[in-house]
Amino acid sequence: MAEVLSQGEIDALLSAISTGEMDADELKKEETEKKVKVYDFKRALRFSKDQIRSLSRIHENFARLLTTYFSAQLRTYVQIAVTSVDQLPYEEFIRSIPKMTILNVFEPYPLEGRLLMEVNPNIAYAMLDRLLGGKGVSINKVENLTEIETRIMSQLFQRTLDSFQEAWSSIIELDPVMEDIEVNPQFLQMVSPNETVVVISLSTTISETSGMINICLPHVVLEEILPKLSIHYWMQEKKKERIPGELEAIEMNVRKAPLLIQAELGQSELSIHEFLHLGVGDVIELGQMINEPLNVTVGGERKYLAQPGKMKNRIAIQVTDVIEEAANDE
Repeated sequence: MAEVLSQGEIDALLSAISTGEMDADELKKEETEKKVKVYDFKRALRFSKDQIRSLSRIHENFARLLTTYFSAQLRTYVQIAVTSVDQLPYEEFIRSIPKMTILNVFEPYPLEGRLLMEVNPNIAYAMLDRLLGGKGVSINKVENLTEIETRIMSQLFQRTLDSFQEAWSSIIELDPVMEDIEVNPQFLQMVSPNETVVVISLSTTISETSGMINICLPHVVLEEILPKLSIHYWMQEKKKERIPGELEAIEMNVRKAPLLIQAELGQSELSIHEFLHLGVGDVIELGQMINEPLNVTVGGERKYLAQPGKMKNRIAIQVTDVIEEAANDE
């Protein structure tokens, strides 16, 4: 972005040119000269700005879903927000995180490869303390996790993959599966050291404890869906092609849907005393004449009129009329 000069700086430049301290021709010559920009091939920028913005939008949604999930699980104040989205070599990312931390490795089927969610130990132990009935105090003992603690954390972070799947649903239907939990980044080699990765940093606050959750997305894993991350894909409206026989299948399923149909013989009012003393042989008088049609309801709505009778020694009704008011009711 070009530097914006203040009015005082502009006046100083004009004064210097008018007094001859600066030569306008030399300034123009400097502007036309080719400027050399240093490019580090080890830090290749393989994601476009559009793709970075798309990844940022996806994980802003992921952060909101995580906030809801952790708030419900931990029953305390939780705030998660995206603070940065950067692309850098995998080796640089590994060097930037703590030597001992919580590393959740998962496979994002149907994509090939592995993704990583690094949770700062302060955050992870605050979560564990809340799950075990504490106040959310963080005690960093990541070097000697017990089997029970590992199991609890594994189940907690396994369920975060549902939120990850939902956040990515507008791009691709993922079925992420937790593969392992590691604590030492040096033992984790997902991709080559020079491979470009996108790191989404989520600022996380749980009760009075703060820390970072980092999502590491290698370029080689996202390569096949990168075209879907461009702004043109987001803005493009695609008409879904109708699958042959889809309409018929829907109609068949609708026809098989069960409906509750009831024929009402009449209504009567009884006191609690009368109801409690009903016995075999008692007669209940209904508020409907024997020659009046019965109301037939479908799904609780009056739909037909009918008359009672028998068919093959079974009680039955015969529909005599359709109640149009119910049919046209909106």
